[in-house]
Amino acid sequence: MKNRLVYLAKTYLLTVLLFVLAKVVFMLFNHEGHPFTVADMAEVVWHGLSLDLSTALYFLIVPFLLTAVSLWVSIPRWAFLIYYVIMAVAFALAFVADTSLYPFWGFKLDASCLSYLETPTEAMASVSTGYLLVRLGVLIVSASLIFLAYSLISYHAPRISKKIAASALFLLMIPMMVIGIRGGLSESNTNIGQVYYSQNQFLNHSAVNPIFSFLYSLDGHFEDLSQFTFFETEESETLVKGIYTTESIGSDTLLTTQHPQIVIILLESAGEQFADVMPHLQQLKKEGINFNRCYANSWRTDRGTVAILSGYPTFPTVSIMKYPEKSRTMPGIALALKQQGYTTSYLYGGDINFTSMRSYLIGTGWEALTSMDDYSLDEQHSAKWGVRDDITFQTLFDNITNSATPHLWGYSTLSSHEPWDVPSAKIEERGEGREERGEKKEKTLWKENSDKVFNAFAYLDYCLYDFISRLKKTPQWKDLLIVITADHGINHGQIDNTTPLEKNHIPMVWVGGAIREPRIISTLCNQSDLAATLLAQLGLQHDEFAFSRDVLSESYTHPTAVNNYSNAQWIVDSTGHVGYDFDGQRFTVDDCRDSQQLLRVSKAILQVTSNDLQNR
Repeated sequence: MKNRLVYLAKTYLLTVLLFVLAKVVFMLFNHEGHPFTVADMAEVVWHGLSLDLSTALYFLIVPFLLTAVSLWVSIPRWAFLIYYVIMAVAFALAFVADTSLYPFWGFKLDASCLSYLETPTEAMASVSTGYLLVRLGVLIVSASLIFLAYSLISYHAPRISKKIAASALFLLMIPMMVIGIRGGLSESNTNIGQVYYSQNQFLNHSAVNPIFSFLYSLDGHFEDLSQFTFFETEESETLVKGIYTTESIGSDTLLTTQHPQIVIILLESAGEQFADVMPHLQQLKKEGINFNRCYANSWRTDRGTVAILSGYPTFPTVSIMKYPEKSRTMPGIALALKQQGYTTSYLYGGDINFTSMRSYLIGTGWEALTSMDDYSLDEQHSAKWGVRDDITFQTLFDNITNSATPHLWGYSTLSSHEPWDVPSAKIEERGEGREERGEKKEKTLWKENSDKVFNAFAYLDYCLYDFISRLKKTPQWKDLLIVITADHGINHGQIDNTTPLEKNHIPMVWVGGAIREPRIISTLCNQSDLAATLLAQLGLQHDEFAFSRDVLSESYTHPTAVNNYSNAQWIVDSTGHVGYDFDGQRFTVDDCRDSQQLLRVSKAILQVTSNDLQNR
């Protein structure tokens, strides 16, 4: 039994070692135009190790099963050798292809390479015969060496007497392997984004395991969006004409400066449906710029985050954030401001690898990332989803008050999410004179609600109020612009998908010392319009944000908002609103003067935007 376990351990460690060596070769081969140091190489190996360890477990499954079966029946050695041949060829193909294609593609090996197999002549036309022969030679030598390495550690033992005990041990190892493949017990599964750590994308790409990248893109291959092709191209473009414009003409000036310090806060699930339990937010609307007809683009955090930070639409069946090959092509508020000399930081108290959030943030210009891993163990477990909001609001406050350079901060709250586990509204404190007597006084921080959902939003409201109240007393307040919005609304009580005007309505409030004067902006818009509207206020072009509109521009002549969820889309404009289920081919909401025409516009928007995404 001991020999079998040693054999499996050697097989696993050899696989990991091969992955590490492949990274080193990848970096050395692709060094031109991508300078790096030995320390960079060590960091790449270290940060990529978690993905390597997980991927290696996939390839241990067959030896593990063969070894387990060999406890009961004799397994010939050639069965192991056949598997080694397959592994050796697969690994060599992946390593050589990844290393060779990167200078052309600029991204890691994924399933898109399969499309070139349909036209091999055209694919090979870009390189010389000598180039191909060298790669073929390297492929053969690599596969041979990998096979030799595995064959040297292969082990096949005769059956042993303690079969039942040994089999039980193997069974106990199965859940451990599953956990390892999954990447642990956290909310997020193993994904490419977990190894991203640098603003240098070459180093991030070097850390990615090419085999995992290929399998991940193959298994979760970007969905064909052709189902959203409803019209001829010219007709769809005619239907959306006037809805999307990248021009800013005659926009009002809302700010006292075009170079403010900027904070963008995404309140988890905080739709306007919770206004009654968020009185402090209602007060902030009176003090700042209140966009009172803003609607969320989607119903999930990963989708809403991309809509807000990239000014990009969402889709009924696809989350862009989950596909690094697409998310890396997104424009970004952070990218735009980095070009203007801003430093960028993002704070999220949860697992930043969830839904590949890390790779999206880094790819769109966010430099310093802070997540639950940067907090103590007690703080990491202060809420179901990670670090609770009062703790992370304090982190944000400290970061703002200790920064002297032009800065953009992004921040996603998390406590207002099921299971709604927020601290009690009443705390015990010791006051002057009572401390010596051992007396305690109860202090109410916010009005606690018997409804735990309402209570979570009341807690969030208090955290926001406390944060801004303290900022007002600092010198940073004078040049500060704080954008407060929500990532999406939720179903609660009588509010659900059948009441989209209520469910999808979210706050969009700008406050801070950089605000010229309080205003109410009653123009219909989406959260995705923040990018163009904000950049226009800073005097910056926003042409790359093709689907984000400057709400204050005279060119915004057809105010429209859309929201999609689970293969359905809702749209509202001046004529009314309709919702449509693409699976059931039926209206879910119909309150419009001409519902068929508005549905045509909705379909055209989906067609134009999905075509743009498909072609990225």
